[in-house]
Amino acid sequence: MRTLITGGAGFIGSHLTERLLEAGDEVTIIDDLSTGRCDNVEPSLKHERCRIIINSIRDEALMDRLVEDCDRVFHLAAAVGVNLIVDKPVHTIETNIHGSEVVLSAAAKYRRKVLIASTSEVYGKSTQIPFREDDDVVYGNTTLRRWSYAVSKAVDEFLGLAYHNERGLPVVLVRLFNTVGPRQTGKYGMVIPRFVDAALHGRPLQVYGDGEQSRCFGDVADVVGAMIGLMNEPKAVGQLFNIGNDQPITIRELAERVIALTGSKSKIESLSYDEAYGPGFDDMRARVPCLDKIKATIGYEPTYSLDDILGRVIDQRKSEMGKA
Repeated sequence: MRTLITGGAGFIGSHLTERLLEAGDEVTIIDDLSTGRCDNVEPSLKHERCRIIINSIRDEALMDRLVEDCDRVFHLAAAVGVNLIVDKPVHTIETNIHGSEVVLSAAAKYRRKVLIASTSEVYGKSTQIPFREDDDVVYGNTTLRRWSYAVSKAVDEFLGLAYHNERGLPVVLVRLFNTVGPRQTGKYGMVIPRFVDAALHGRPLQVYGDGEQSRCFGDVADVVGAMIGLMNEPKAVGQLFNIGNDQPITIRELAERVIALTGSKSKIESLSYDEAYGPGFDDMRARVPCLDKIKATIGYEPTYSLDDILGRVIDQRKSEMGKA
């Protein structure tokens, strides 16, 4: 199987690359390295069945050639991370929407199956917990840059489903809920690597707001396994699936857990959202996926607990610090 992964040098893409190579695929990665890193895929690139193209997915001529030369596409490339989204909304919107347009157009031309990675952010400020794939979505007003990412990914979903319904393109859509694990960086606001790094260096763990907002964290190994399972399941075509873990924890409790597992003497420091992101930041209190649909379709069950996940991230960061 010849597989193209957009954003393949990113955190999730690099783990997906490894899993597909283990399964015998020929893997081509395209990544502009805006948030991905060559270090993430360095071991994979030693394999004769793996190559990387460092370029933008918005290069239409290049994407036409790459899609023609593959059997299927995992479309992971996107602008991600709250910090990046708030700081660069134009980049976020253009990358997400136009990038998906280019991928889907080429896939339709050559009849290639596509999995589109979307996000739990699409649910917006909905308070109907747990989130089900057919729930309504609720967004803040358009003057708040915070929602540009959610809306751009919702447009990606609409576009993917339009290509499926109008042109018969085999498309699978997934909404990822706080995927975490080794190689994830805290540079763009991801909370677990940010907390782990602070704890290991004895710095305060900064909790935004009152810290009572809750999230569910899914291990990247579970997530990439689910994506591959859905891509290989004919019944998943034209469907949308939540992927993640459905066990919530508050952000303050998460900080406490990280401090305990690292044995750190770090303290917890509270910051307002205005201090963290600037005036007018909007957030959601809880984000919990309903996993009934993916369980019924491919038998998905998360296998990693939060302590498992944190242990793996802590071990990786300690190893990197030892090499520094």
